[in-house]
This record gives sequence, C-alpha cells and structure tokens, in this order.
Amino acid sequence: MTAIHHEIIIIGAGLSGIGTACHIAAEYPDKSIAILERREKMGGTWDLFRYPGIRSDSDMASFGFNFKPWYSDKVLAKGKEIRNYVLETAREFGLEDKVRYGLKIVSADWSDSRQLWTVTALHEASGETKTFTCNFLVNCAGYYNFDQGYRPHFEGEESFKGDIVHPQHWPENFDYTGKKVVVIGSGATAITVVPAMAEKAAKVTMLQRSPSYIMAVPDTDKVSIFLNKFLPKRWVFKLTRRRNVLLQRGLYLACQRWPNAMRKLLLSHVRKRVGPDFDMRHFSPNYKPWEQRLCAAPDGDFFDVLRSGKADIATDHIDHFCEDGIVLKSGEKLEADAIVTATGLDVQLMGDLQIKLNGDVVDLPGKMTYKGILIQDIPNYLWIFGYTNAPWTLKSDIGGRYLCRLLAHMQNGGFSSARPVDDDNSASGNGMLDGFAPGYMTRAKDRMPRQGRDGPWKVTMHYGKDKKMLTEDPVDDGVLQFETAVVASDAQEPEFNAVA
Repeated sequence: MTAIHHEIIIIGAGLSGIGTACHIAAEYPDKSIAILERREKMGGTWDLFRYPGIRSDSDMASFGFNFKPWYSDKVLAKGKEIRNYVLETAREFGLEDKVRYGLKIVSADWSDSRQLWTVTALHEASGETKTFTCNFLVNCAGYYNFDQGYRPHFEGEESFKGDIVHPQHWPENFDYTGKKVVVIGSGATAITVVPAMAEKAAKVTMLQRSPSYIMAVPDTDKVSIFLNKFLPKRWVFKLTRRRNVLLQRGLYLACQRWPNAMRKLLLSHVRKRVGPDFDMRHFSPNYKPWEQRLCAAPDGDFFDVLRSGKADIATDHIDHFCEDGIVLKSGEKLEADAIVTATGLDVQLMGDLQIKLNGDVVDLPGKMTYKGILIQDIPNYLWIFGYTNAPWTLKSDIGGRYLCRLLAHMQNGGFSSARPVDDDNSASGNGMLDGFAPGYMTRAKDRMPRQGRDGPWKVTMHYGKDKKMLTEDPVDDGVLQFETAVVASDAQEPEFNAVA
C-alpha cells in the first residue's frame, strides 16, 4: 500500500483545525498540508449539531479567529452563521482543496528511525484503508464522540409513545408544533433548546436533577455599534476582543476568589429576571460558580419564556417513563408528547486515535501535557484542547501561532523532531482538568492526560499566561529535546542524534 506524504497533517476540519491550518498557510505557504476530516462536510461541531436555537455560548469577538474579525452587531452567533464563517475562512486561505473527507483516523505511529508519522485511516463509505505519512501531526478532533452523545437508559422508556430525541442527532424534519415537550438536562444545550422550542410547542418543561448558573447576556453589543460610527471596524474589533477577554477572565477570577459573594450576585441577577414569585431552588446549584461553565441566555430569552408561562422547570429525579410522559421520584407526572434528552456529551479524546511510538501503544492517561498543547515523550505531535473557562478558540489561536514558531525553530536548526521530556520528575498525579466538574468531564477523568506541579507541565487555563508562554517565551526551553538526522552511508535508514 502506497502512503501519501504531507509535511503536516491536521486531523479535523472544524474551527480548531481550519484555524490552525490558516496560521500554517499564512506563515508557510509552500508546506504541503492535508486536513483529514471524518465527516463529509466542514465545520465540525457547528455542522454536526442542528437542534433548535444552536448557537455559541461565547461572544464572537473572542470566539472567532483573531486573524479574521467577526463583524456583527450580534454577541452570540447561530450555528449556521458559525458554519458559514468556517467555510468562508477556509476559502480565503485556500484550504478547501486541502480537506479530505470521510476518513476516520484509526492510528498514528511515530518512527524514530524514519522520523515520520504513519497515519492509518478508514474511508468509511468504501471500507478502504488509506495510509498517510507526515513530519508533523496536529490533532484538532475535539474532545467528544461525534457518533453518540451521553444517553443514559431510563426505566420504562420503551413504553413511551412519543418521540425521544437527543440534541446531537436532531431529526431534520422533526415537528414539535403544538406538542408538550420535556427537555431533560440543565446545561448549555437545555438552556438553548427550551426557549427555541417554546416558540412552537404547546409547553416546554425543563427537567433537571440539579440547577446550573445562568446569566443573561446582551444579544447585541451596543458599545461596539456606537464605536463603529467613529472608528475603523478593525480597531473596534480589537478593542472589543480585548475587553471581552478581560471581562471573562475577571468574572472567572472573581468566582474563584469570592465564590459565596459571586453566588449571591448571580442568583440576585436571576431573581430580577424571573420575578419575586419564582421558586429559586430551580436556580440554586449545589456547586460553586465556575466549577462548571456558566450558561448564557441571550437577552435573557430563557427567563422570558419562564415568565411568560410558555416554559417551566421541574427539579427532581426521574422514577420512570410511562406512555404519555415521565413520573418523578416525588410522584409528580410530567405529561409529554416528545422528550429531548439533553443529557450531555460522551468524551472521546483526540477522535479516539490510537497513538504509537515505534509500534508500541502510548498510555495517554499516564502522560503529561506540555504547555497544554504537546504531549510528554511524543515527538512532533500537537494537540489542540481549548479553554474550559474562556472561548475554546483563544487557545486554538495561540496554539497555531506556537506551532509556526516551533516549525521555524526546527527549520532554522535543521532539526527533524521536537519531543517534550520530563527530566525533573515533574508529575503531580493530577489530571489536566481536575477542579472542572461537569458530568461529561467527571465521567472521563481517567481518560485524560495528567499535568505536572509547575512550569510547562502545569495546565493554567489562563489565556494571558498561555499567550506569553506560547507566543513570546523561547521555544528552546531546555525541556523540549530536538533531534537532527545524520545520514549513514552504509545504511538504508538514517540515524538521528539528540540535541540537548
């Protein structure tokens, strides 16, 4: 089987994959790039999810690409708009013909002797196995299973006569007009689906075991609208992006430092939105602010449908499903014609890729992350994993910039590989996301890489610190070990020397 070679292979054609490819294309237009995408369309998450109201939960000034400003008065964007934004960006950077669709990446094996990755992929439509080689592998496949969401089995669900729908697999022509709908869940998806479905449904009930923190955010940026009257759009975008990043960071730090005070502030915000008579136990989580992400409601649409009576909340545990609804532990029955199981994601790291070094499978949970973007002992492998406390693409952007700096350093030094090595026994035993406790991450804790006590092995989840570390600090920090090829005249394969 003939392997197809590219200097750089990127896994995933979503926001992270296309964003990273744009940085490479801009800095190294002559390098051969391939973007391997399992699905048949570009867009990743924003093409997969099609449920009512699908939108970003971060402002687009900081969620969009820094190199391609998002010019819109809207703060949060709809899924279709983000999908089109990704496509438009790829087109502008000449990346459309770099994407190869329908390929499920099975394994990637690094060879020290060849200083190459061999990537094995399955073309799912034909069943054909394809092989690629590359000098550098970039994984932008995200962190969840695209095939299925997290979907627990509910007692008696087979007896329910209506439709049961998971948001990750929303039927294209699903008509819920005039129906009674129960949405199981309290996270960002449920907060989005409930007001969107309330426009057509007879009644929507959000059924939650425990509440989440919810904030109303402006749907239009009035400050930016005003500034655009006097200043160039590019200037306004830069100011808005910086302002929003600082506001997000400030809110997160305030929640970490003064959790009780911020809890009171967040709940008082909800009280003003829902009115004096609403039962606040539905909005009082049993965890501290920012132990899970805050949910955003554009212009308070979620609170509006509650006050109007088009939607309501039940906080209870499910006992069982019945023919026409759900019976709760309290004995209350929620009548339903349709049930939406917004029960979360199934975490699947790196697209379920099996990574090997010289044929041996790597135990990823036993490895640490380096600068939150490389993996201990694995050469020429970059993994984009965004922020849990800020827009995902902020990390993607500086990750792409770091990759370009790393490639430049390797090119200038004649190096063939870069490998993060822990010579100081920095392991702490902590997972890379310890302290962040939504259900989908808690369920995947044992599958996550580790982090170290300090230095480049510690995961900061801090955009300012990471930006300096990835875009300003020296690439050669004494932890990355570089190798250069030495060709032996009497051998078919080149040998390699480690460079301290």
